[in-house]
Amino acid sequence: MGALEGKVAAWKREATEDPEGFWGRAAEALPWFRKWERVLEWEPPTFRWYRGGLSNLAYNCVDHHVKTGAGSRTALITENERGERSAYTYAQLHEETRRVGAALRGLGIKKGDRIAIYMPTCAEAIVLMLGAVRIGVVIIVVFAGFGAGALGERIRLAGARAVFATDVTYRKGKDVPLKQIVDDAVAGSPMVEHVVVLKRGSAAVAMTAGRDITWDEFLRGAAGQDDSHVQMEANEPAYILATSGTTAKPKLAVHTHGGYQVYVHSMAKWMFGLRPADVWWSTSDIGWVVGHSYIVFAPLLIGCTTIAYEGALDHPDAETFYRIVERHQVTGVFTSPTAVRLLMRYGSAPAKQHDLSSLERVFCAGEVLNAPAWEWFQKEALGDRIPVIDHYWQTETGGPVVGNPYGVALLPIKPGSGGVPLAGIEAAVVDSDGNEVKPGEKGIFVIKRPFPGLTARLWAETERYAKDYWEKVPGKTVYFTGDASSIDADGYVWFSGRADEIIKIADHRIGTIEVETAFLRNPAVAEAGVTGRPDELRGMVISAFVVLKSGHAPSDALKKELLATVRSELGPVAVIGELNFVDMLPKTRSGKIMRRVLKAVILGKDPGDISTIEDEGSVEEAREAWEQMRASVTTGS
Repeated sequence: MGALEGKVAAWKREATEDPEGFWGRAAEALPWFRKWERVLEWEPPTFRWYRGGLSNLAYNCVDHHVKTGAGSRTALITENERGERSAYTYAQLHEETRRVGAALRGLGIKKGDRIAIYMPTCAEAIVLMLGAVRIGVVIIVVFAGFGAGALGERIRLAGARAVFATDVTYRKGKDVPLKQIVDDAVAGSPMVEHVVVLKRGSAAVAMTAGRDITWDEFLRGAAGQDDSHVQMEANEPAYILATSGTTAKPKLAVHTHGGYQVYVHSMAKWMFGLRPADVWWSTSDIGWVVGHSYIVFAPLLIGCTTIAYEGALDHPDAETFYRIVERHQVTGVFTSPTAVRLLMRYGSAPAKQHDLSSLERVFCAGEVLNAPAWEWFQKEALGDRIPVIDHYWQTETGGPVVGNPYGVALLPIKPGSGGVPLAGIEAAVVDSDGNEVKPGEKGIFVIKRPFPGLTARLWAETERYAKDYWEKVPGKTVYFTGDASSIDADGYVWFSGRADEIIKIADHRIGTIEVETAFLRNPAVAEAGVTGRPDELRGMVISAFVVLKSGHAPSDALKKELLATVRSELGPVAVIGELNFVDMLPKTRSGKIMRRVLKAVILGKDPGDISTIEDEGSVEEAREAWEQMRASVTTGS
């Protein structure tokens, strides 16, 4: 089909033929205090980008724009589900980040120290992120909703000297208390010297004398302190961030002032087409890498207006998402497949109530944007007026690695595909022996060489970094993503789930994503999660959990209809061992379905650490649904 001809082919070819020259030119688009000595030093398994270069990620996000005359442009708009809104120009953001940097120095926090941020997506949290990075303090943001165990583990792994928190976060009209969680988390963390609390709720908050101070007290400590930025060597850490939680033990990826900055800035232009005139809204949370890269750092590096939203996208009603787009004249949205499926549950009527004419493009990532969900959002909700573009990346990659480069030239969209490997990403699909497979064949998605956004180490776990990422494929030094995929004859990548979640039925390999997509073909289905369970005859069969759209109720007739839908889509090889109707699926806070929890429910085992789950009650719901339906299991044939 010639999909990769023209601008995209030339762009990719430039990166392949001269990768160091390519990434050197990308870096020159940003300000540097001192230019680098070498673009890349690669000593497998680790590497360094822009060695000797001096920069500062936060300085380039804020100070640089003020210095070049863009101080009056709106930098940040914050909004929450209660209707509270605020806006900061680049000049105002500059003033606030300088004050926070000075206040950190007032606490004795200096370059190289770590602080933990346990705050929702609010203005103060973003100012704190920028103010800390500006003075060389390494931040670890922990999603404001994790339990004490998960928070405490991350604090201890990072060696954080201070924890910043709000007393409450907002979720579907409720105040969710956080301070007691912080107290429990730091009880086993003697390195924590300070707990700073931003008070937003009306209830009294217990404060520990000598350790805890209010946000206002913290800011008053800026008086008389140095508020200047620090010049950082390109490979010094800007932040560390735990992987999202589909594995039981978190890994702390390290992202730098140099390579990470170049990568997210480049992909902001190439993948998302970001420009200073944009009003950009990423619906993620600052607790995730998407929030770091495309709520905070990349949009501000570009110099556009970024929107940060705290709360549920369907609260107080199903029009919230569309209302925000209309109110702020949003030009670009980055959201998740989970959010799309959530909106799909309410139908397209809420979208029709609002003027979405400012919107030029929408991007999705987090899990595969199933073709039925893409078709609904693209054609029904948005009237087929603008592109809805899927893409793929990980916490460890910092930014997109597979996608459809809107900012270079939009390729034909193949619903269900993540797009093509982007320029500078030398990717392949290999079998268990490390051999590249033929087009269309399934295997493991790997990346053959480093790129600037890729984490070069895990915090405090050097051996684990090599073992988990670069030594997984026999005889090959390649970055192991852990994701199963295939690449078609046109170069498009099709992800089918985590490699350890592939379901093998009578020697046929089926990806969890393929089965879930098949369920979504039925108009009654809002979401589906599947896992495999052992079967004496076939080796494995499929266990399915299905959430229905509003207006549809569970029934034996619907169950038979859904089984017929899957059989029609995938053939008789997709044997459904049981189908359970549930009200919600257990997900990580970043929206990924926790299939290991589904498997634990099916096998009657403890699911292990579920601290990252969106709603811990959903685990019990799934257990209860399984018990209720076990007597009426529907078996495939």
